Amino acid sequence: MADMRVKIGEYEFVNPVGAASGTFAYGIEYQEFFDISKIGAVFTKGLSYEPIIGNAPPRLHETASGLLNSIGLQNIGVEAFCAEKMPLLREANATVIANVFGSDADGYKRVVDRLEREDGLAGYELNLSCPNVKAGGISFGTDPKIVRALTAQIRSMTKRLVIVKLTPNVTDIIPIAQAAKDGGADAISAVNTLLGMAVDLKKRRPALANVYGGLSGPAIKPVALRVIHQIYQKIDLPLIGIGGIRDAKDALEFMVAGATMVQIGAQNYRDPFSTLNIARDMEKYLDDHKIPSVAEMTGSLIS
Repeated sequence: MADMRVKIGEYEFVNPVGAASGTFAYGIEYQEFFDISKIGAVFTKGLSYEPIIGNAPPRLHETASGLLNSIGLQNIGVEAFCAEKMPLLREANATVIANVFGSDADGYKRVVDRLEREDGLAGYELNLSCPNVKAGGISFGTDPKIVRALTAQIRSMTKRLVIVKLTPNVTDIIPIAQAAKDGGADAISAVNTLLGMAVDLKKRRPALANVYGGLSGPAIKPVALRVIHQIYQKIDLPLIGIGGIRDAKDALEFMVAGATMVQIGAQNYRDPFSTLNIARDMEKYLDDHKIPSVAEMTGSLIS
């Protein structure tokens, strides 16, 4: 059987398939469907220091080939996560990457500082698509200087993995990815959702109460593949591909384009077993094609 293990830094994952933040709750909720220790990693719902109730409804809108969301980063806060969710995740023996965010650099640091006191975490995924209130509301992930500085600050706080999740809503993602590497990131997740909008024609109103939302699902796969390949060609850092992955074929395409791992997002809403099934189907593909290790697929694109 093919070797499904992959490494980022010194951390070894059982397979390259993770569940994307915001689509898999806090992870433990899916334990009733399958053994979550059998997937590469659980990337938790985004965690802030204080609880956030999120945006007013409607917050979800299905498009012809994707899903628009404007959840507003609703979460229970890091203290409740540590008390209520993390003990169950440890008991399940899950590989956990905590997705963290804040409204300024101190917000990120406070969440990581609290999580550093918890056992059982493999690392942190920094959500840099949030508005930075101390920089006039611009997204953290659109300014290379901010990306480098924030990554370096979190890097100095932990020996765990530091993964930077980048927004595609920029003109050129390469300087942003380079800034993450310069700041000491172990890996880059790409991409977060694309900014989009939908209209309710009957009401002549936006379909989302917040007007704009993040587009995920099959519609964004070509964009995400392009971004992964561009970063892979320029930046020597492990990449985690995200965007429109529905099956093993999609996942392997991301790896061929340069990803070391992938995350399954919107597909979890359609099929709660998708993350596990995709990992198993990837293994079958490798066995059928006599490929001994999934790691051999990374960056194997012939061009």
